[in-house]
Amino acid sequence: MTALYVVLGASLGAPARFLIDQYFRKFTSKPVGTFIVNVFGSFLVGLTFADKTHWHDFLALGFAGAFTTWSTFILDLYLGYELKKYKEVAINLTLSLVFGLAAAWFGLQIAS
Repeated sequence: MTALYVVLGASLGAPARFLIDQYFRKFTSKPVGTFIVNVFGSFLVGLTFADKTHWHDFLALGFAGAFTTWSTFILDLYLGYELKKYKEVAINLTLSLVFGLAAAWFGLQIAS
């Protein structure tokens, strides 16, 4: 049954990530969409970390696992580096780590 919850969550997470990213790409070439989904996904993982019910399987493993995107994050950093946008790369890396960790911590605090 756990696998079903993961699959259901992932089937919603991946399209949600795509739609959010595409929405922000209309307004900026910066990786705002990737940043937002990764921070929100970190919050969801923190929020459901200690939950032993199917909500953790559905939200953290399924939805957040497909919603967040390590590969796109790394590609954004690489492309920024190749285009010599070092300041943007540093800002993206720093803010993503700081806000991602803060969001996960905040989720854990709410859950406990």
